[in-house]
Amino acid sequence: MKISTGSREFDEFLEGGYEIDVITTLYGPGGSGKTNFCLMASAEQASRGKKVIYIDTEGGFSIERLKQLAVNDIMKNILVLKATTFKEQREAFSKLIKLTKKSKEIGLIVVDSMVMLYRLELGESISEGDYSQTRVLNNSLSMQMRILNEICRKKEIPIIITDQVYNEFLSQEDFEAGKEKRVSMVGGDIMKYWSKCIIELKNIGDGKKIAVLKKYRFLPEKTFSFYINNTGIEKERKFKLF
Repeated sequence: MKISTGSREFDEFLEGGYEIDVITTLYGPGGSGKTNFCLMASAEQASRGKKVIYIDTEGGFSIERLKQLAVNDIMKNILVLKATTFKEQREAFSKLIKLTKKSKEIGLIVVDSMVMLYRLELGESISEGDYSQTRVLNNSLSMQMRILNEICRKKEIPIIITDQVYNEFLSQEDFEAGKEKRVSMVGGDIMKYWSKCIIELKNIGDGKKIAVLKKYRFLPEKTFSFYINNTGIEKERKFKLF
């Protein structure tokens, strides 16, 4: 049981689309297409008459972009919950629990992003040396991921979340050896544990981007090269010269 990603070619890449009983995490740097994939899936489900709950913590939700992606008026099927602090994000999750109990028409839940507000408060607690607050934030993030996991497992509602990245610190020895900094997910093991599908998005240059399937229950790691256009995404075409 899967839902369409909003792109036929990306559906084929995932052999049918996003699974409905797992958390799918899209992570990557700014401008790599994370929000675009969220909006594509939202437009697809809303166009089919399904309700979409979209928790927006970065201000990236765009009605104009949705109009480009959808073939009809879909805003009546999309509920947007906005959060500007991690406390408001926790409150949005309380609303999410109530909404999933009441409605049986929910076809998708999106959290874009899951970690930005967490990351801001985490940085403040670390700079102040308040490690007890750090534990509180990590526990809260883990609890929110657990809530999402219970919803998708019990209600069979597909869930897509986005995550940010950071460059790991290089030791002097590694730096002198010419090793490159490794890109890691914010939230680390918390995000990896609860996410059964993990897709890394990368900016390559000249508008080209790559999606790397890093974790999946039955598919191997593989890549998908694409460009973002007015109707969603377009797979990179490779032509041979004869």
